[in-house]
Amino acid sequence: MTTPQPETAPRTTHDAEADARNRDILIYVDGDLVHRDEAKVSVYDSGFMLGDGMWEGMRLYDGEWAFFDAHMDRLFNSCKAVALEIGKTPEEIRAILDRTAAANGMTGDAHCRLMITRGRKAKPFQHPGLSKWGPTIVAIVEHSVPSERVQGTGIRLASVPQVRGLPHSQDPKFNSHSKLNCVIACLQAEQAGADEALMLDPHGFVNTTNACNFFIVRRGEVWTSTGDYCMNGVTRANVITLCREAGIPVFEKNFSLYEAYGADEAFLTGTFGAQTPVAEIDGRVIGAGGGAGPVTRRLRALYKAMVAQNVAEQKARRG
Repeated sequence: MTTPQPETAPRTTHDAEADARNRDILIYVDGDLVHRDEAKVSVYDSGFMLGDGMWEGMRLYDGEWAFFDAHMDRLFNSCKAVALEIGKTPEEIRAILDRTAAANGMTGDAHCRLMITRGRKAKPFQHPGLSKWGPTIVAIVEHSVPSERVQGTGIRLASVPQVRGLPHSQDPKFNSHSKLNCVIACLQAEQAGADEALMLDPHGFVNTTNACNFFIVRRGEVWTSTGDYCMNGVTRANVITLCREAGIPVFEKNFSLYEAYGADEAFLTGTFGAQTPVAEIDGRVIGAGGGAGPVTRRLRALYKAMVAQNVAEQKARRG
């Protein structure tokens, strides 16, 4: 069902092998399962109008949503922080995702984008109180296998002027629908001839990309940002945990492009691609140039085992 992408196609960390089945998937929209061509929300929806909403990306393995509890913790904490009432429990959210996956015949190799907005507004203005009818909930679950080309050859990054902002501006920890900051960074990277943007924090230290969390490997040590200005990624946290459990030195710290350019390896983390290698930064080849280095490969294996353990634990807990 999957078709490899041509070598000339643009690369992103969310590239997937083409799958014709996605042309006719059913999408969950506020209680209904509808063909993707009929899946619509109102132009008055606060997510469409203002980017007022939160989302989660999750992967399906053997009928279970990996690290579901961690994703729900992030979602519910984010919604609470912006006074967005979901109106569902985590168990009810899981039932929505399971129903959508089952309707599409999916038990694995699938990725979900769950979106929750403040809902339809009475008038086309900003005030949250104008969203009078409760949240809009949408779940898109696609057949999805990460691109072997990207996982094999890596991503080209360009450092960009657009930065991840201060928490009192718009906290980067929010997985919000308001992604213009990251979209601008991505455009800047494309204009520089790269695949994705490497974004700095307000102090000029290396932070994250426009889509994923960022790690480097130097002399056997794994470094990532302090976490003060980046998305609190579930996969990021899992990689840090794996390093500590495996005895791999790992540091959440400030570092500059100087250290990034001289890295032995670099990789991105995210729910979709897990650990995606970085081939170059600002034209500087990283490590051996393309592909995952030895530390990245080891972390991939450890992460695969961690996913399997989490899935088994969920199955045992749910009987």
